[in-house]
Amino acid sequence: MKARSVIMLIFLLILVGLICWSMVSPYDEQVWWTEMSMVFILMAVFGSLYRWLKLSVFSYFFIFLWCWMQVVGAHYTFELVPFDAVGNFFGFERNHYDRVAHFVVGLNAVAIAEMLWRYKGAPSARTAAVYSIVIIMAVANFWELVEWKYAEIDGGSAGLAFLGSQGDVWDAQKDMLMDTLGGIVGALLFLCVVARRLR
Repeated sequence: MKARSVIMLIFLLILVGLICWSMVSPYDEQVWWTEMSMVFILMAVFGSLYRWLKLSVFSYFFIFLWCWMQVVGAHYTFELVPFDAVGNFFGFERNHYDRVAHFVVGLNAVAIAEMLWRYKGAPSARTAAVYSIVIIMAVANFWELVEWKYAEIDGGSAGLAFLGSQGDVWDAQKDMLMDTLGGIVGALLFLCVVARRLR
């Protein structure tokens, strides 16, 4: 078995293990299924395309990292993930686990840029990097709209838990900022790490 396949198998086993843990007595079952829906969709898409979608392990790492964080957030709800050590270290009153997760979403600009460049969706590595940031920003905007509508339609505690604003009226804007910052870092990582290897 090739080293890449071994690493991908390890990533997958970690994810499956976390899912098995996460589904046992989650804080809110409705929120769990809602949060996990994107993880299951990504697993289905990337699982079916794995043989044809030849992304680097570096790119796949950030995809799995987001999935791992999403699974943990689904179990506790993002507002209640035990993140006190980080919050206490920086003197935060708010639980910023969701902000970190949004930043990790942005880091997936690495994978987006690699897909665009490998499969001729952009004329150059730099253009692919710019496009990846724009795509991350669009996804961030779309997700905040989904959160808003879900919370509005649900109208209860599950909707508020899914929204995860923790009383911050600027939560959506700050989340999108973290996605964008992560996207910029991800695009730079693509240029510095992935694009150089593919030349």
